[in-house]
Amino acid sequence: MSELTLTVMRLGFLAVLWLFVIVAVQVIRSDLFGTRVTQRGARRDSGRQQQAARQAPPPQRQQSGGGRRGRNTPTKLVVTEGTLTGTTVALQGQTITLGRAHDSTIVLDDDYASSRHARIYPDRDGQWIVEDLGSTNGTYLDRTRLTTPMPISLGAPIRIGKTVIELRK
Repeated sequence: MSELTLTVMRLGFLAVLWLFVIVAVQVIRSDLFGTRVTQRGARRDSGRQQQAARQAPPPQRQQSGGGRRGRNTPTKLVVTEGTLTGTTVALQGQTITLGRAHDSTIVLDDDYASSRHARIYPDRDGQWIVEDLGSTNGTYLDRTRLTTPMPISLGAPIRIGKTVIELRK
């Protein structure tokens, strides 16, 4: 082999070796530091403000229809146990997704959660429904494993792995 061929092969091998090192460092860094929840919250809040502006008229009509339903209607979703304890999400009529995926409304950093684990959404009567999205370890509502979408009562614990979530006023 010529000297030029050997030099090109050495440089190519060196480039592949450095590429491997850089990828390995990125993987280790993501495992150590996890996801950045603060940046997602800023984007989510701006999206909520836009959704609130679009959905402002319908809630006014619902409130004028009956004060009775307004008293028992939850206004927020609160994480009571797990790594996100204390996190609160305002309920504004949008679907809330839960899971490990980065595009979930609440990103769960939990080994027992699936990427797309569950969703919580309002039905036409204003009742909130929880649905398991085919997760491996299941979603529990009041210690009962969900097999079909179920309505959520105020204060009823929803367990996904080590995380517990409740609807509150």
